[in-house]
Amino acid sequence: MNVSDSQRTASALEMLGYTSTDRAEEADIIVLNTCVVRQSAENRAVGRLYSLRKLKDKNPDLVINLMGCLVGYKDNQPLKDQFPFVDVFSPPSDPTPLLKHIQKQNGKEIFNQHKLKMNAYLDGELPLPENEVGKTFSAYIPIVYGCSFACTYCIIPYRRGAEQSRPMEHILSEANALADQGVREITLLGQIVDRYGLDLPGKPTLPQLLNKLHQIKGLDRIRFLTSHPNWMTPELIDTVASLPKVCEYIEVPAQAGDNEVLKRMKRGYTSEEYRELIYLLREKIEGVSIATDIIVGFPGETEEQFMNTYKLMEDLQMDVAHLARYSTRPGTVAARGLPDDVPEQEKMKRFRMLEELQAGISSRIHQSYRDRVVEVLINERHKKQWKGRTRTNKLVFINSDQNLLGKIISARINWTGAWSMRGEIV
Repeated sequence: MNVSDSQRTASALEMLGYTSTDRAEEADIIVLNTCVVRQSAENRAVGRLYSLRKLKDKNPDLVINLMGCLVGYKDNQPLKDQFPFVDVFSPPSDPTPLLKHIQKQNGKEIFNQHKLKMNAYLDGELPLPENEVGKTFSAYIPIVYGCSFACTYCIIPYRRGAEQSRPMEHILSEANALADQGVREITLLGQIVDRYGLDLPGKPTLPQLLNKLHQIKGLDRIRFLTSHPNWMTPELIDTVASLPKVCEYIEVPAQAGDNEVLKRMKRGYTSEEYRELIYLLREKIEGVSIATDIIVGFPGETEEQFMNTYKLMEDLQMDVAHLARYSTRPGTVAARGLPDDVPEQEKMKRFRMLEELQAGISSRIHQSYRDRVVEVLINERHKKQWKGRTRTNKLVFINSDQNLLGKIISARINWTGAWSMRGEIV
């Protein structure tokens, strides 16, 4: 979501005549987009912000914009007191405060000149930033902002606000614009993407949106993330199975494999129900690849409860597992009522156990791809190799002297590891 927010902000600035630079020292405007889902991410954001102060001291006219979850939708006075050198504070997904600041600096004329373009931006007819055009063939489209579900560990509802679905016509307009620019793959984004439309008039659904997007010429692949077990409906599963452009890749976090821990997390399902969902996905969607998220060391997690999570991962053999050690996020339900009582050393031990387990699982899954021919969308050049992904989101490197950028090729896999594969063009 932050990648998408940054691209949208860059596009808005380009509509006002700005161009991008890779060097902060050359910039007239610096936007620092932040994540605070874990304490480590917040620490990195704060450290980077303080490093920018030196540039502000050298160039008082430099505009520094702090954006994202560190800002949130709360009163920003404490941040203004802590970072007096920051000019603009923007909540997640909203470049408006920055654009208003530029308007104040430059006068209203700059906005009058670009009124039609800015209206198009707001309506979702969004171009990629100029530095992305021609080299990005995959793009993100937010379809649900914020979240109203409020798992006890999660800070997102407090920083990104209540769940808000975008009108379907805006999403389709943006997807058409991206396809016209040469984008071949889009990923629909939402904290709980399956809940799309529940807050809109008429309650359009994600399956309905997928069917509409499937009709857009030029788009070859459609993905969506992140799902929630409670809203991964049979209709949605059948839609993924039936639409050729929708990739057979699902991200549906478990977070834990113990029912008591899941209850304390306020996830709304049991370990048994999660297992049944995974079985159903594999039954209905041929060759489906499934990713999950796991939190270790949640408040009160005993050794036995952790081993239930270990057993879940061992049994289900997921393609990907995004692992995290629990860290208290101020303002969450867990922070207010559940003591962070699992020692950091124990969290790391459990994390390493799952990491080792998943490495073995991923290696075995990738080995099954040896000598198979797969479809790969090439997205970039990486150290003299072409880099792309299969429909099931497997990372593949290709050696070739041809210019493969943006092409969908057939490749035979001839080497596999835990996290990537290599292949040759067929």
